[in-house]
Amino acid sequence: MDRRQMLTRAGVVTAAAAGVAVLAACGGGGSETPAATPAADGSLAKVADIPVGGSLSVTSGSDKLLLVQATAGAVTAYSAICPHQGCTVTPGKGELDCPCHGSRFDLTGAVLAGPATEGLSPFDVHVQGDAVFAGKA
Repeated sequence: MDRRQMLTRAGVVTAAAAGVAVLAACGGGGSETPAATPAADGSLAKVADIPVGGSLSVTSGSDKLLLVQATAGAVTAYSAICPHQGCTVTPGKGELDCPCHGSRFDLTGAVLAGPATEGLSPFDVHVQGDAVFAGKA
């Protein structure tokens, strides 16, 4: 193998590695925060586990959700799937953050900063006693 062939092969390998790195960065995973799973009683979480002015990652079946308690006792939920490219949105300080491309959402699911142009999809939940359950009451 001469010098030209070696440099050509090295360039191809480098380009392939760079392509894999770019695809991994744009993938659907991101750095995910572990999500709470439903309790034995079927609840998604205890209201006390959701910070006031913040959110908590949970799952309901195959749905990844963010439970939000913007004000004490008022719990809402949104899909944790970013509408930009399907990454998992995580709780932030007073907002919801997509770790893949930097989209940020407020506690109502509305876009604060893109590249996402649509807000997070609402998900029906209700509070019963001190726990949050999926679905309407």
